[in-house]
Amino acid sequence: MALRKLSVRVKICGITRLADLRAACDAGADALGFVFYDKSPRRVSIETAAALLRELPPFVQSVGLFVNADPAFIESVLNAAPLDLLQFHGDETPAGCARYGRPWIKAVRVRAGTDLLKYAADFGAARGLLLDAFVPGVPGGTGERFDWSLIPPELPRPVILSGGLDPGNVAEAVRTVRPWAVDVSSGVEAAKGIKDARQMAQFIARAKAT
Repeated sequence: MALRKLSVRVKICGITRLADLRAACDAGADALGFVFYDKSPRRVSIETAAALLRELPPFVQSVGLFVNADPAFIESVLNAAPLDLLQFHGDETPAGCARYGRPWIKAVRVRAGTDLLKYAADFGAARGLLLDAFVPGVPGGTGERFDWSLIPPELPRPVILSGGLDPGNVAEAVRTVRPWAVDVSSGVEAAKGIKDARQMAQFIARAKAT
């Protein structure tokens, strides 16, 4: 049965500070993302993530982002920081994503020729596909937008739209793509890893009003 979507969901990714967590939640974020990837300027330690998760209010989902991480490392994260959802941005297999017994989503870097229907079939156990821009050598978080017309309308998994979104274009993105959720990181930042409370509030309000 098809889900009836009343309002787009919003995930603010790359949370590193308690002040940003509180501002995002106050603005109405549905989910917050925590990056466990050493090469990211938004990376958090296991200890920091655990402390931040203890401050999450009810009904705001915690999402952990991993890129080709060692399974033992992911297990150590989960032992200390009980994430609600896992987000895989690397070359993980469906079995590799599912091995932790947690709900998960798979990120796909989209460019001309990307077969999203095949991804949806291969990763059929994913709760959704997060669609981001393809930039060579960068697994995500580039702040680049991709061609939304590459998304097939019959894609059978919920779409989380990412890549180059900001308060100025999120309404257009929601109207055009009709995603289940939108995901933003650099588009609401004052500096890398430092969120801007005003931009987050604008982004969330415009996304949900569309």
